[in-house]
Amino acid sequence: MTGISVRRGLPAAAAVTAALCALAGCGTGDDGKATATGSPAATTASPAGSAGAPEPAAKGGSIGATGSTCELPVTFDLPAGWEPAAVDVDPGSEFAALAQQGPLTLVCEIDAKPTGNIGFLRVWRGEKSAASPRALLEAFVTAGTGAADATYTDVRAGTVAGAEAAYTVYSDLLDGRKKESAFLVPTAQGPVVVHLGGMDSDEHDQMLPAYELAKSSLRTG
Repeated sequence: MTGISVRRGLPAAAAVTAALCALAGCGTGDDGKATATGSPAATTASPAGSAGAPEPAAKGGSIGATGSTCELPVTFDLPAGWEPAAVDVDPGSEFAALAQQGPLTLVCEIDAKPTGNIGFLRVWRGEKSAASPRALLEAFVTAGTGAADATYTDVRAGTVAGAEAAYTVYSDLLDGRKKESAFLVPTAQGPVVVHLGGMDSDEHDQMLPAYELAKSSLRTG
């Protein structure tokens, strides 16, 4: 199999397997064939670290700068132990659709398993667009795994104004729904989404401090 690689120092076969699981949601049971249901809730302003959100985790490293594992149009902090890996997908390969969600493409995944949680922070990038952050984020969310119950808010991720979504997706493994979160910021090189999933809603909630750290520390450039 060719056309996909995850740069995490794994042997080639293991890297492909890990990549496919990462892209397709192995272990989460997300139903990629489900269609979006429900209507978005009204938008309200909500700064990063707002009331009701957990405190950001303590910084253990960062990602996004030139020379880092994932070079991105943004930089943000990560807790100690989270393991980043760049994701490269050949646009012409049979796996290209797995790394595409709406107008964005998966470029980096940051694994929580070394810290005892099952889930990822995933980073997605898109082409430059005149659409608003809210519209681009809606397109990302609704193109995913049967998203519903979505609430969209305006946020500041670090110093950058963007949009955030809290929603649920259906999990075959759980035979029910689980929480997911994502925020989007515009950059000079196109929009960037940072997304948090998890095996189930409990895992998601346990990893929210890492997500809040990424959001509160984000910088462009």
